[in-house]
Amino acid sequence: MPYEPPTHTVERSLRATTGARTVAGVDEVGRGAWAGPVTVCAAVTGLRRPPEGLTDSKLLTPRRRAELAPVLESWVTAHALGHASPQEIDDLGMTAALRLAAVRALEGLPVRPDAVILDGKHDYLGAPWKVRTVIKGDQSCIVVAAASVIAKVHRDRMMAELCGESAEYTDFAFAANAGYPSPVHRAALEERGPTPHHRLSWSYLDALPRWQHLKKVRFSAEAAALESGGQLGFEF
Repeated sequence: MPYEPPTHTVERSLRATTGARTVAGVDEVGRGAWAGPVTVCAAVTGLRRPPEGLTDSKLLTPRRRAELAPVLESWVTAHALGHASPQEIDDLGMTAALRLAAVRALEGLPVRPDAVILDGKHDYLGAPWKVRTVIKGDQSCIVVAAASVIAKVHRDRMMAELCGESAEYTDFAFAANAGYPSPVHRAALEERGPTPHHRLSWSYLDALPRWQHLKKVRFSAEAAALESGGQLGFEF
């Protein structure tokens, strides 16, 4: 399916209207997973022409993402990754965990950005960061698209490496599903129960009577309902 390549339009607008010199693009991966961290990449690209084929990581095949990521890491002016662990997600909730991971990424950059382009419609960063949210920014903004590919490839690699840590994790097929819902993942959960890498406040445990006693209840039903939208996605 053809798609429009990303541009520097939003970044140019931010520079013109706010005087920002350094603009970072921020994107996350892992929001809807049952296991593993939520990972955020903050990238700075300037206004240079991007490598051929750059777009939202979800529009690229795994092979193409893997090929493009090291090219992007060499091409960007700077990038940094931030993670929030499953335990932090359980303790804080997804919105606060996203902010924690994003701040870790932004503070890992060599220069503090004057403005941030954040993928999506909700500003989970807030003050003191100057944020411009862009729906589907990972498709339309070069700097966010670069961040999306780097974040996705890095987190996928982290999840795949878990299978090498212990034979107990092999049945979960993290290398194939990256911790997201899948029939194989669900079957392993039913048989073995959650690992230390699983999010124990997530609603998937409601469908696993054998392991429901492990569920962590941190916040109100109202807050849980607001965050449940991030628990149902499939992003392999």
